[in-house]
Amino acid sequence: MKAFTRGILASVLMLSGLATANAADRTIIVLDASGSMWGQIDGKPKLEIAREALRSVLTTIPADTELGLMAYGHREKGSCSDIELVVPPASGSASAITAAADSMRFLGKTPLSAAVKQAAEDLKYTEEKATVILITDGLETCNADPCALGKELEQSGVDFTAHVVGFGLTAEEGRQVACLAENTGGKYIQATDAKGLEDALVQTVAAPAPAPAPEPAPAPEPAKPEFNFIPELTLAEGGAPLKDAGNAWEIYKANADGAKGERLTTEYNNYKGSLEAGNYVIRATLGEAAVEQPLNVEPGQAYKPLFVLNAGTLIVRPRPSEGADIVDGAAVVLDFPGGDHPATYYGQTKVVLPAGETKLKVTIGQGEANETIQLAAGQTIEKDVIVGVGHAVVNALYAAGGEKVDASGLDVRVFKAKKKIDGSREQVTHAFGPDSKFDLPAGDYVAIVKMDQAEAEQPFNVRVGERGNVTAILDAGVLAISAPGAKTIRVFAAKKDIQGNRKEFGYEYKDTHQTTLPAGDYVVEADREANGGKKEGTATVHAGERSELTIQ
Repeated sequence: MKAFTRGILASVLMLSGLATANAADRTIIVLDASGSMWGQIDGKPKLEIAREALRSVLTTIPADTELGLMAYGHREKGSCSDIELVVPPASGSASAITAAADSMRFLGKTPLSAAVKQAAEDLKYTEEKATVILITDGLETCNADPCALGKELEQSGVDFTAHVVGFGLTAEEGRQVACLAENTGGKYIQATDAKGLEDALVQTVAAPAPAPAPEPAPAPEPAKPEFNFIPELTLAEGGAPLKDAGNAWEIYKANADGAKGERLTTEYNNYKGSLEAGNYVIRATLGEAAVEQPLNVEPGQAYKPLFVLNAGTLIVRPRPSEGADIVDGAAVVLDFPGGDHPATYYGQTKVVLPAGETKLKVTIGQGEANETIQLAAGQTIEKDVIVGVGHAVVNALYAAGGEKVDASGLDVRVFKAKKKIDGSREQVTHAFGPDSKFDLPAGDYVAIVKMDQAEAEQPFNVRVGERGNVTAILDAGVLAISAPGAKTIRVFAAKKDIQGNRKEFGYEYKDTHQTTLPAGDYVVEADREANGGKKEGTATVHAGERSELTIQ
């Protein structure tokens, strides 16, 4: 497992090195955030390996590198347009990229071709040199051709290069995406084990440039320490210094009044550096905790300051019920001491927080659990938060024992069963399509399901930790109408009310119309305006059946 992770780090680092060889280059990393990233390698989710790789690699990239992050599949399931430039390319963007990757959800499809194309356009690849690094654990799932895209970008770009890291792909799968890199002059790395990655690095790392001719030796200067700034960070007074904790060191020039001035750089983890003589403000951050100190650097002196975060670690495991699995999509909202606003995480959450009282809110679907946590400096608290919800899946049938309504236009609304004093019910949630899924607190509910003009109510009960299927019977059929030359088609109930009027059941501004209707008799009016006026036809709709009507 460690060898594989080191392989991933080496691949991304090599590609990052290629992309940043020239300080003027601008690069976007395209990260696969699809649901397949929850797959495991040696017992560890691939998304965690990718996060660790990014976190370690970004600590080695020069601060002036213009680097951005794009992701796909991180906001919606089943969407081929779920692509977002999460961090625009800019210098000093390493911490923003790391934070974005750490908080990202992984749940959607794999529109890798569209994402690479959008990244190229964001980099103005037809006007400037541009590099895209794609990290993917899957193949294109949105009807696009990565090979053809590579050729298109190579032909249209000024100096465009795409590198691809095949994350856990088989050799056959790798061949299907390698062409995207090869068609732009880029590199493809098959990240399957450490040995394979080492061989790839030997083949792809460019030979070093010849060393310049030596200059005359300067006059000897007084010996200087290799590093004059070696800070250490701990969670609490007397605690052990943290190593490779993912912390950041922000280094600022100090203004005349001692406040933070210009930010010079941001470094990470076990940083050692050399600072010019002068006054600085150093800010150390880890998770949601931060501490800063002034530092006066004098020539020939070395400094080893200790920064105490006065913070602890909170681990939250959100579960819908006792003994149930952790819900990855659960929202974990933390309102911690000193925060400008609450921070939101998803799924199992491990975060460093300032010591003191933290208000914790966990939501799964429509269920919510709230707790108050007293966290001491240096303390680690682990909590299973039970939200207390059950799971309901709502569907509709055209007729009892008949065909399931499988259309995306199926409208499903869930209400509390108990009516208010005015006779209405409080709506709880809403969804579209078949197999609509809801996580709900225990209680009695009513599902109101509507397809076109047909509607049905179905009461149901939810129990914590249980899954239930809710099926509403529409007692309806489908009427397909054709009226050649008509401008408008209107559908009315055949029976008139006491005033002699018919109830209207929808209309369409063209000469065909298909709609779902309650079982019964109907009159259809086709209006051809100047081409023959209005004509009527009649139809009977049977539950669970399709009827067709043509009006000439």
